[in-house]
Amino acid sequence: MRESQGPAPGYAFDNDSVHSDELHRCLTDAYDPMTFARLAETGVTTGWRCLDVGSGSGSVARWLAERVAPTGEVMATDVKPHHLQEGPCLTAVEHDVVSDPLPEAAFDLVVARLVLQHLPERLAVLAKLVRALKPGGWLHIEEFDASYEPPLLTPDEESARLYAAFLDAKCAVLRAGGGDPHWARHAPAAMRAAGLVDIDPRPRIELRAAGSPGLLMQLNHTYHLRDELLAAGLTEAQLADVRAVMRDPSFCAASSVVYSVHGRRPRADEADEADDGLRPLPQDAR
Repeated sequence: MRESQGPAPGYAFDNDSVHSDELHRCLTDAYDPMTFARLAETGVTTGWRCLDVGSGSGSVARWLAERVAPTGEVMATDVKPHHLQEGPCLTAVEHDVVSDPLPEAAFDLVVARLVLQHLPERLAVLAKLVRALKPGGWLHIEEFDASYEPPLLTPDEESARLYAAFLDAKCAVLRAGGGDPHWARHAPAAMRAAGLVDIDPRPRIELRAAGSPGLLMQLNHTYHLRDELLAAGLTEAQLADVRAVMRDPSFCAASSVVYSVHGRRPRADEADEADDGLRPLPQDAR
């Protein structure tokens, strides 16, 4: 395995970290069922050509490959794609969606799960993803809005304050890299401003209880982002204490709001509708 070079610019979670496999497992267990159900709504089927941007462990790409087989194709991309395993109808590509080109009008479905909020260039990347769609093709985006994820039951008031301090520090880490941990709420408006139609946002909140995939993911972040969290002002003692809080059987918290949004690139016969979508970027799409 090559020596780790740290997180990719604009992305806080390093795929070369010793903690990345566990993070991928948490994401898969917590969110794949929702993602797969939403992707099925697009009608993805045999023969489709799909793009999965920032594919991570590749669980979404593998699901898509099963749906498009035997005649379709899935291209899974990542800046560090060594977690991706190629297979029938599935190709893994090393690709930086910010700086590397994509073929235009090439895909029936483009998926970007938990990618755009990390990128300072998110709106330019969104425009690139829209151009990569065939007319009539679907773009599917999923992002967290971390402005709402309060503790609900804690062992004591100090534990609640400590958990909130951890969340604040994590948001500061994401912002320091150019990310916007609240951007998910702006995704539907940004997709409309980029010219998509039939936009369908679905917000979702879950319970993060001890041992649940969502809370295990938060626990993983205390290790995965340890150095960055310390630089943001937390101490080693606080990290140890907040880990103990999250392992307490009595603890539970609301998840961040997960926005699952898809929209469609208009076909040529929908020119008027497309013109309505190509408007100046509204303030709520920043």
